[in-house]
Amino acid sequence: MHPPYDTAADRDRPVTLDRREGPYGEVVLRRRGGDGAGREGDVAAGAPVFEIIANGCFLMDTSDGRSERLLIRAALDALPAARPAPALLIGGLGVGFSLAEAAAEPRWGRIVVVEREEAVIDWHRSGPLGRISAAALADPRTEVVRADLVAHLSPGPGGPAATYDALCLDIDNGPDWTVTEDNDGLYSPAGLAACRDRLSPGGVLAVWSAQPSPAFEEALRNAGFTGVRTEEISVARGVPDVVHLAVRGA
Repeated sequence: MHPPYDTAADRDRPVTLDRREGPYGEVVLRRRGGDGAGREGDVAAGAPVFEIIANGCFLMDTSDGRSERLLIRAALDALPAARPAPALLIGGLGVGFSLAEAAAEPRWGRIVVVEREEAVIDWHRSGPLGRISAAALADPRTEVVRADLVAHLSPGPGGPAATYDALCLDIDNGPDWTVTEDNDGLYSPAGLAACRDRLSPGGVLAVWSAQPSPAFEEALRNAGFTGVRTEEISVARGVPDVVHLAVRGA
């Protein structure tokens, strides 16, 4: 048996639930005890908080999913209201808030999630993150593809690639703070051109970031996107989380 918690510090001490080495490095799932002070986006007030760490870099946790949900809502709001059953690609399964937000919206058509880490998929299908994503994973519109997002978006042989009405990407802490060096290519001119080419005319690119990036906004304009703007979500400390939005011309 685990010893009883004696102090608030004990209750909040992270516990490693799973640690795996993969082709992209180490990924870790940790749990911290809840304190009862639930916020919008929590699984439940007082619930444990689960964290994903990649190569020693904190990626995200389940304490507050507002910005991950905004990633999906803002993309849908930017699409023409009359567009029927728009197809959505979510880059990065993460802790599941973005997928849960998408599946809760009946307007979306096909929902494809691209996640390169087998461990993350397992933590949702048979682990504790299923409390967020189980209903969304069971939705018949949802498809999970295990692949590297950069490679998945890049042009390849075999005919034209599938297109989407919205790409909602959250695989890094932002364009200026990538988890692995290979992800830099997503935000390069070639990577943004690949994103543009995978969008239908009038389609929306939405990119999550832990901080605003004026340089990335300029890169989006240089890549031929229009309607470039940024939406912010305030956080308890530090700079706001943001969603960068851009539209492929008709």
